[in-house]
Amino acid sequence: MLSALLLSFAVIFVAELGDKSQLMAMTFALRYKWYVVIGGITVATTVVHLVSVAVGHFLGVSIPTEAISIVGGIAFVIFGLWTLRGDSLSDDEGAKASRVTKSAFLAIASAFFLAELGDKTMLATVTLAADNDWVGVWIGSTIGMVAADALAIVVGAVLGKHLPERMIQYGAAILFFVFGAVLFFEGLMPGTAAPYIAAGAVVAISAVVVAVFVRRSRTRAARESEKQDTIERA
Repeated sequence: MLSALLLSFAVIFVAELGDKSQLMAMTFALRYKWYVVIGGITVATTVVHLVSVAVGHFLGVSIPTEAISIVGGIAFVIFGLWTLRGDSLSDDEGAKASRVTKSAFLAIASAFFLAELGDKTMLATVTLAADNDWVGVWIGSTIGMVAADALAIVVGAVLGKHLPERMIQYGAAILFFVFGAVLFFEGLMPGTAAPYIAAGAVVAISAVVVAVFVRRSRTRAARESEKQDTIERA
């Protein structure tokens, strides 16, 4: 079991580096507390990899994931819209803060669960479980993925301390839209370049929208400044 654990840890940790799950972890870390993000990732990873080792060890077959990818894509678009809407939370609303934290935890866990179904790390776990101790593979793969995503969470938390709140909000929403487009078209047109084309289109459209918004904001600020100067001179 120990050898299976170490092997699975190394394989999944390396496979997770640069994966979309790391970008997701970083994005969530920009918006929520690190322990909420790591908790959601741990729960989702534990469940997904349990399914993976069960498939690999007991069934030896893969499961269809196209429909799940489409549902996951739609879910990420909803997460993006939720991020743009923002949180209407005041400092003294303790009860509401508790509900927001629970909602964030459920959103993070469900997002990672949907994203990992059919991902290369799940397929790697299925393959490892077919030829190694399934308990060791389960534990090792789970720890490996959580460790890799924890690195991204640290980066996200550090960036969150140095970036304006509005920039974080828009950046996170754009990333969610990109993830949603990739997942949706991976399920709709598997094996094609459609996911990458869709992601590029989302980035391009978002860049134009942000540029227009920034320009309007600067124009509005300049007008307010001129108005204030006029009032002061009068």
